[in-house]
Amino acid sequence: MAEVIYTKNAPDAIGPYSQAIKVNGLVFTSGQIAINPETGAVEADTIEGQTEQVMKNLKNLLEAAGTSIDKAVKTVCFLADMNDFAAFNAIYGKYFTSKPARSCVAVKTLPKNVLCEVEVIAEA
Repeated sequence: MAEVIYTKNAPDAIGPYSQAIKVNGLVFTSGQIAINPETGAVEADTIEGQTEQVMKNLKNLLEAAGTSIDKAVKTVCFLADMNDFAAFNAIYGKYFTSKPARSCVAVKTLPKNVLCEVEVIAEA
């Protein structure tokens, strides 16, 4: 049976979906963007600042599910501009030290016009 994961330490869903789902020993997060859960706003306007907020949101969400970033097995990363790849990667690498499998693609637009979004699959 799937378990819906919710924490006030990550942004509320901005649509009809859950922050994360735990099922069959895995946690699947929805894509996290750079919304500060305390204010509900995108506060950073640089790729570095937004990536830091995304990583904090993912860390808090995975901890609420009883796991951690260290147990990530796959990430999917979306960038609004592939020219931000190096700066994004520098911040991402500080958090995902276990080097899970990853896809990273550029997209035309992200919700709330943020610069990046990341989703994670982790061992529960």
